[in-house]
Formats: sequence, C-alpha cells, structure tokens
Amino acid sequence: MTRCGIAMLMAMPLLAAEVEDGKYRPSSLKGVEEAYLTPIFTSSHAANLLRLKNGDLVCVWFSGTAEGQSDVAIVLARLPKGSTQWSKPIVVDHHTGESYQNPVIFEAPDGALSIFHTTQGAGQGQANAKLLVTKSSDGGASWSDPKVLFDLPGSFSRQPLLVMPNGDWMLPMYVTPSRGITTGAESNYSLVKMSSDKGEHWKDCAVPESNGYVQPSVLAIGKGYQAYFRSRFADNIFQSTSPDGCTWTAPRKTELPNNNSSIQVTKLANGHLVVAFNNVGSVVAGGKPKAGPRKPLSVALSKDNGATWGWVRDLETGLSAEELAKLAAPQREEFSYPSVTQASDGKVTVAYTYLRHTIKAVRFDEKWIEAGGTMGTFKGAH
Repeated sequence: MTRCGIAMLMAMPLLAAEVEDGKYRPSSLKGVEEAYLTPIFTSSHAANLLRLKNGDLVCVWFSGTAEGQSDVAIVLARLPKGSTQWSKPIVVDHHTGESYQNPVIFEAPDGALSIFHTTQGAGQGQANAKLLVTKSSDGGASWSDPKVLFDLPGSFSRQPLLVMPNGDWMLPMYVTPSRGITTGAESNYSLVKMSSDKGEHWKDCAVPESNGYVQPSVLAIGKGYQAYFRSRFADNIFQSTSPDGCTWTAPRKTELPNNNSSIQVTKLANGHLVVAFNNVGSVVAGGKPKAGPRKPLSVALSKDNGATWGWVRDLETGLSAEELAKLAAPQREEFSYPSVTQASDGKVTVAYTYLRHTIKAVRFDEKWIEAGGTMGTFKGAH
C-alpha cells in the first residue's frame, strides 16, 4: 500500500472499540447477525474460514501495518460451537523483514491442523513469493515454525484444500510472476497441487489457458469438480471443470461479474451453492480494464450446480459517490476477500475485509439471500 493509501485508510471513521469485541449482534440488515473481530494491528485482510470437526469455526487472516510491509503476521480467531463470541485473535506466524499473506487453514482427517500461507520480502511485491506451511497437533493452541512448501517464485495460496474420496489432498494455487495485480498480471496462472501421502509430496495439475485467471475456489460437484476464478481482466468470474481434480478444462466466463478481487464459493448441506463476491465488473481507463471498486459485497445462490445464479443480495454497499464527495477527507471504502462456509447450526457465514481495518463476520439463513436484492451489476436470474 502506498503512503497515500495508508493515509486514506487512517482517515476513515472506524468502529467504537466496544463493538470490535468479536461478539455477534443484530445487524441493520434484518435477518443478519454481525461481529467485528478484534483488531490487534493496524490493518487486516484476506480472511479464510474453516468449520472444524468439533463444530467450532476458525478464521485466519493476515494483519500488520499494511499489506506487503515487514512483520505482517498470520492471525487466528475461534468461534466455539454454539457461541456468539469470537475469541481475541492470536498471532500464529510472523517474521521481521517478511510480509505474510493469504492464509488457508486445513484440518486433516486425523485432526491435525495446518495453515498454508505466502511469504515475500517486505516491500518487494509478490513475484518472488513462496508458500509456507505451519502445523498444530493440539487443536491450534500452538504452532510449529513454518517451513517452505513450494519455492517456485510467485507461489500463492488463497482457497481451501479438499480431501478427495480416495484420501488424496487437493490444494488450489496460483502463480504470480508480476509484482502486482494489474501491470503484467496476465502472466499469472492457476494450478492444482495433489498429494497422496498427507502432504509429504505433491504433483502439479495444470489448468490450461488460465493466464489471468487466479485464486481457484474448488468444489466437489457430483462425481467431478468445479473451480471458480478471479479474473485479472476485471470482467467476470470464470469457471473450469474436472472429472478427477487433475485434468481441467480451460476457464470459461460465467454470468457473475468480477473486479479483479477475490471470491469464494461453498456448497451447502442441501447441495446448493453460495458465492461471495464484489458485484461489480471492469472499470475501463485508457481503453484497458483496471481493478474495479471493492463494493458492493454480495452473495449469490445457485440451486443448479452453478449453471445459473438465481438470487443475489448485498452484504455491504458502502457510501454513494455523492456521500463520499461530502466527506472532509478522501475515503478508501473496501469490503473484500470474502470467505463463505456453512456453520454447524446451518447458518451461512461470511467473513471479509472491512475497510482494511478489521475482519467482519456475518451469518444468516439461506432464505435471506432469496428475500433481497442488489445495487450491483448482476441482478440474478429470478
């Protein structure tokens, strides 16, 4: 983030400290509960949720002074099953001179926990990033020193692992030869890593023609798999399919817009799909698409395995252009990088970056999505 970006962030009206306690409260959106996780550093970004086998929810993200700076850490908070109170975050991993990003938490069939995350030299951009792994054998109370898992320059994680029916592990990944997310980002591409020995060894499974399509969010659908991609071209979410998790089709455009920001898809217990995304497409400048605004943040529902997305509803819309223009200081509104899962009580839960200041978690019933609408680009099929 630039100094100007930091100044804009610091100028924003943040929440009262007593609200940033991780406790769920009724939202202004009827039918939604919301919790603001306690910030322990200046900036927070890139949440990922995992429901553990015991029913607890765990959320991990990166937090520090600002993205890309030294000492940016991986942090973790927990919501015990049946509770309305997230724990205060703990620092899992940090290292002076390195900037950590994009944590993904995974529970192996034997109950061991792992967090996969990237590391890059502070202020050096993402082109030389590596992927690290740190492990816990006591339910997340303590964590091992991180070790390098993949050292291919530009290695990045973002989306959850899957355990396949035969016991193999599938880790969606992408590679970023460019320093940033715009110039040269068409060189970025996706792949899937597969392990048949509990993460000791991995093989590559290519996603053909995936240049510019990154952060694959993978689901098991029927006897095969679907992957949904962020587009560096800031146009649409793209989709690829695979019969076995290793042989993938070239990504194709879906009806859902994308602003070159992260998305995530989950499958509910009834088989329906929910995607969390910024419901806005490209912003064209100088004849070239640029990353669009990171609002509104919306959820969409599909009852036909992603063939169509019938309903969409906004979680965050932010201020209008007119309202922003009236403010005394410039504002950087951002509601982004959502993670979505279904909690043990059946509630759909979404955790996301709130103004780069903290992580906000919301929960609601599936029916809530069907009962609303959106100010965004895509209006849904119904």
